[in-house]
Amino acid sequence: MNSVGAKIRVKGLVQGVGFRYFVLRLANSYGLKGVVRNLPDGRVEIEVEGDRGLVESFIQDVKTGHPYADVRDVQIEWLPFEGKFPTFEITY
Repeated sequence: MNSVGAKIRVKGLVQGVGFRYFVLRLANSYGLKGVVRNLPDGRVEIEVEGDRGLVESFIQDVKTGHPYADVRDVQIEWLPFEGKFPTFEITY
């Protein structure tokens, strides 16, 4: 397994539309670990770890977005796998 980490920042209409819960369900469906949170500037930040192929598929699904969200831009920072997340959760 080729495990990686990624920090993903999603810009657009992604707060107040259930986007974090969409990301939580999506990450759990892929078996990924990490966190998702709202940022003060209106973006959503996702930190995720898992198999690189699964993380890449997850990112593609995040770009497609939740039906009530309008994803305009996705920035990805690839990171080394640290195994620091026991589950995937929403943080505040």
